[in-house]
Amino acid sequence: MGRPKSTFEKMQREKAKREKKRDKLALKEIKKTEKAEAKLEKGEAGEDPDLAGIVAGPQPIDLNLM
Repeated sequence: MGRPKSTFEKMQREKAKREKKRDKLALKEIKKTEKAEAKLEKGEAGEDPDLAGIVAGPQPIDLNLM
């Protein structure tokens, strides 16, 4: 009679699951290195570009907008 079909299907599912896990780990490593590189670049500039030019306290009123 041979082996049941489900054993082969299970083996294929497990193989696909391992490959997906391996791909996710690789993507996680890539993102981790990109984040580290971005942090180094930001550290070299010394200032967050989103916060550049902002001073603490009340901001000056721009009379041209009124």
